[in-house]
Amino acid sequence: MNLLLQSIAKFLLGVIILGLLIFLPAGSFHYWQGWLLMGILFVPMFVAGLVMMAKNPELLRKRLNAKEQEKEQKTVVALSGVLFIATFVVAGLNWRFQWFVLPNWVVWVAAGVFLVCYALYAEVLRENTYLSRTIEVQEHQKVVDTGLYGIVRHPMYMATTILFLMMPLVLASPISFAIMLLYIPLIAKRIRNEEAVLEQGLEGYKEYKQRVKYKVLPFIW
Repeated sequence: MNLLLQSIAKFLLGVIILGLLIFLPAGSFHYWQGWLLMGILFVPMFVAGLVMMAKNPELLRKRLNAKEQEKEQKTVVALSGVLFIATFVVAGLNWRFQWFVLPNWVVWVAAGVFLVCYALYAEVLRENTYLSRTIEVQEHQKVVDTGLYGIVRHPMYMATTILFLMMPLVLASPISFAIMLLYIPLIAKRIRNEEAVLEQGLEGYKEYKQRVKYKVLPFIW
């Protein structure tokens, strides 16, 4: 029951905060791209939460825990938060003042890519039950090297990075997209620290790195 209440509270808080960040700067609820983003973000999130609650509540508990122990990761999380706030606020202002609004076809293509990445994210959660939102080595944790983990070492970051880059495009804001590009060096910093922690504490991870060469994108990164 505590997990259920915590999940509902965080979900509703996320809906309220994102709504404020988007629609207050926009100055109107007629910003349909904002409603589109909230729909494709929160509806799958709600469904995924129900599935995890029913099939793997421990994984849901891990995903709700966002308190980083690593000092370096606390900095990355804080900077990422500022980046996301700036992205959404600027998108709302961009729509309000009609600075550079992307055409509708770009919005819908970005929404489609967003949903595909969401599906990949769900598959990663299915493959790796050790996935926590914080950088840590868990008790009895083993290296997962099947499925998407046989292609890149961090398929979750592959899915979420593309997903995050699609958000400002769904909001029709090329300015916000330029801001969100700053997320790439932040996630690169997070990955470097995470791999150092895993190499030190997770048996077999060094050998896994030798087998799977790419971190995030096959043949690119």
